[in-house]
Amino acid sequence: MPQHNTEKFCQIGQAVIKTELEAIRKLSQQINNTFATACEYLLNCEGRIIVIGMGKSGHIGRKIAATFASTGSPAFFVHPGEASHGDLGMITKKDVVLAISNSGTTQEILTILPIIKRLGIPLITLTGNTNSLLAQEANVYLDISIDKEACPLNLAPTSSTTASLVMGDALAIALLDARGFTQEDFALSHPGGRLGRRLLLRINDIMFVGNKIPKVHESESVKNALIEMSQKSLGMTAVVDESDKIVGIFTDGDLRRTLDKNINFLTTPIGQIITKQCATVTADLLAVEALQLMESKKITGLLVINDENKLVGALNIHNLLQSGVV
Repeated sequence: MPQHNTEKFCQIGQAVIKTELEAIRKLSQQINNTFATACEYLLNCEGRIIVIGMGKSGHIGRKIAATFASTGSPAFFVHPGEASHGDLGMITKKDVVLAISNSGTTQEILTILPIIKRLGIPLITLTGNTNSLLAQEANVYLDISIDKEACPLNLAPTSSTTASLVMGDALAIALLDARGFTQEDFALSHPGGRLGRRLLLRINDIMFVGNKIPKVHESESVKNALIEMSQKSLGMTAVVDESDKIVGIFTDGDLRRTLDKNINFLTTPIGQIITKQCATVTADLLAVEALQLMESKKITGLLVINDENKLVGALNIHNLLQSGVV
């Protein structure tokens, strides 16, 4: 077994990256009218984009199909070996097939080629062999040929699979732009991810309501306000009038400033020492917008009001942390 030291490992790693970068640079030359035609076929597809590939190309195909699907272009992967044993029934006349084969001679794909042709559906191929049957039979052939694999034996699919993946990403993102796909659209297909939470979660999904809202009347004593703050553990309490409209807020910061003054906590009404110009939000605001407001004002809590300026909720930075917005 050959001996490798740290320097040798790093040299090989750098050589692999350099080789694959060269493959991508060459690939950029293939973004031309043919690429645009492929995009038109995919954009006009009334069904789904069916991605097929065998072996390592199949692994890449699964990722490409997933990228299409998550960026507004309905797609799924069909294994070509299983397709000839019944899974061809997944493909309809409204679909478009995207076939990936570096050699262009993958037998499992060639076997189902006549069926694809009989269905009369568009065939787009990603292959590195211009003279292959797969390239010649395609409605659109996208050249993903490379000079060499990153593997020193020039055998293991490395540069070729990278080229396939990058071309697939180029197609998907071109379609994303053509469809006017937005961040909100992306979030709808990723509701479990952090981005989905940031873009879809609203204040009314995470705010404290009912008896969990720290609240005192403006005529109550500072002592009562402190008790309310302690029990509700939000570092603040809303101060309201008789109709439950907000007149101000009392926070931990206000308490520290109050300690410097000669105030009787038992008799002084809280309404006399509150911060009256406090930040408020409505419940339908996005949680990420609440975070931006907190950051801009350098505060850790917000009161939530309705259209009549009445208190309906409260939240602090911990709500946002727990919900994954931060």
